[in-house]
Amino acid sequence: MQFDEFYRQSIDHPQLFWAREAERIHWHKPFEQTLDFSRPPFARWFIGGQTNLCYNAIDRHLAERAEQTALIAISTETNSEKNYTFAELHREVCAMAASMQSLGVSRGDRVLIYMPMMAEAVFAMLACARIGAVHSVVFGGFASNSLATRIDDAQPRLIVSADAGSRGGKVVPYKGLLDEAIRLAQHKPAHVLLADRGLAQMPRTLERDVDYAPLREKYLHADVPVTWLESNETSYILYTSGTTGKPKGVQRDVGGYAVALAASMQHVFCGKPGETYFCTSDIGWVVGHSYIVYGPLIHGMATVLYEGLPIRPDAGIWWSIVEKYKVTRMFSAPTAIRVLKKQPPEFMEKHDVSSLKALYLAGEPLDETTSSWISNALGVPVIDNYWQTESGWPIISIAKGVEDKATRLGSPGVPLYGYKMAIIDESTGAECGPNQKGVVVIEGPLPPGCMQTVYCDDQRFVDTYWSNFPRQVYSTFDWGIRDEDGYYFILGRTDDVINVAGHRLGTREIEESISSHPNVSEVAVVGIEDKLKGQVAIAFVIARNAESAVSSQQKQALEAEIMALVDKQIGAVGRPARVYCVSLLPKTRSGKLLRRSIQALCEGRDAGDLTTIEDPTSLDQIRAALQG
Repeated sequence: MQFDEFYRQSIDHPQLFWAREAERIHWHKPFEQTLDFSRPPFARWFIGGQTNLCYNAIDRHLAERAEQTALIAISTETNSEKNYTFAELHREVCAMAASMQSLGVSRGDRVLIYMPMMAEAVFAMLACARIGAVHSVVFGGFASNSLATRIDDAQPRLIVSADAGSRGGKVVPYKGLLDEAIRLAQHKPAHVLLADRGLAQMPRTLERDVDYAPLREKYLHADVPVTWLESNETSYILYTSGTTGKPKGVQRDVGGYAVALAASMQHVFCGKPGETYFCTSDIGWVVGHSYIVYGPLIHGMATVLYEGLPIRPDAGIWWSIVEKYKVTRMFSAPTAIRVLKKQPPEFMEKHDVSSLKALYLAGEPLDETTSSWISNALGVPVIDNYWQTESGWPIISIAKGVEDKATRLGSPGVPLYGYKMAIIDESTGAECGPNQKGVVVIEGPLPPGCMQTVYCDDQRFVDTYWSNFPRQVYSTFDWGIRDEDGYYFILGRTDDVINVAGHRLGTREIEESISSHPNVSEVAVVGIEDKLKGQVAIAFVIARNAESAVSSQQKQALEAEIMALVDKQIGAVGRPARVYCVSLLPKTRSGKLLRRSIQALCEGRDAGDLTTIEDPTSLDQIRAALQG
């Protein structure tokens, strides 16, 4: 079938299209209605149907694949490597599920997971899915303040964590960060379940903290039955940065997500049951949820869970994994490939990567140089794809499993099935013509797998995503253009969210952290282009003693203090690349910060229309700071 026909079916006859795709997963009870869009923009998929993510990822494969490898857990940080068959994974997940139940976790309870890339983290996610609990995985790079906000929002009954993680050989003490987060949070979890890796001291809090090892031994042979969930019950919450300091809890369903992932593994990623899939992301991000844990397992593939850097112990580590496990499909980010591009070519050349059929890249715009280099080096097609935490699976790509449509350098591709997309004018809401810049939007209903709402805040879901234009459409908050052939090109964010090495961060969240420094009176944070990371954060601060002369030594000291503060409150991922001291920030007469103008100056572009600026000399201060 031609992709255009396939796509039109999904848009013109969504109920028939998705009912057919729903046959890819197991339903304990068939659904009665494919789609309910009676209360836009809220879409409900596969109403009345009962299923379970864990059953689809593990149990249904046991009859044919019990002894096939399911999970390959590799850590170059701890020099460990362990494989789990589907039968062994089933046993470990049941042990984790029984342990959670013994601590009072039941259907609908939230379980927050704050763990490094270790097998127990995957067991915990799947165990939650098995018993109907709602997991919320928090990226291990987040510091205590960021973790505390997520604890207060999700209000978990249980937190699952570990003594420590490790990055580049440097131990990251998770338990200390977690203890501080619980101290800061208003909500106090009943229990904390801890995996001890022997990497760091792990003081226990009596009655609250529980070691996992003895519970695992106790329940290792437990047979925990699957809790069948109605398709629209909540599977997980995943927090993403917003334009305010408070992160948004993206809420996902069960049935729609399972169907979307099963379909994408066939149509987009072209995997085959029994093959090996290697996604280099982190389970703290949506890519890790969809394409480390759930997607490959639902499709009957082995999945690689990798803890470590792409250049340690050497720059050939990823390719050695591809060779050893005959990886056929690999998913990574442009930043990682740009890092590898700087390494000597022999690290790639010495490994047999002939099993690899394609490399998929996402998380940030993919430049032509990086794409061409890695495609030639590996001898495989590089397939870009564009999506968001909110969508859960790719929005734009090339569905090679439907039709071997040509890729186009600089473009992630065309809208995928189920996504009715447009590019519209920011001011008028009118649809843009070919090669006209506008905001990338999606018409409702969003297809299966996309977010249901913002956790505990339906109004924020409507206000944030669906109320930006005269007609109700979902805003991606990305600029884009569409060429004459329907290929989309993503040009960057329209809001105050930046993309650092594929990690989305709200500039307001960074600003709030910097503002807490006692010698900062005002701050503006912008994201600017970076050849390696895609974007980095740059901060401009007005010191409280700005009226008096500030020496270069004082500025350097303040910069160091601010970076350390953001490190502590948000984590290294949010740390600005530079902090500049100024005595004036560009604002409109109504007091609104002109972040786009600041960003333009940082990137050497024209500052734009400045007719509304209150004091033009503020821009001179930005220029002087950048030059100085």
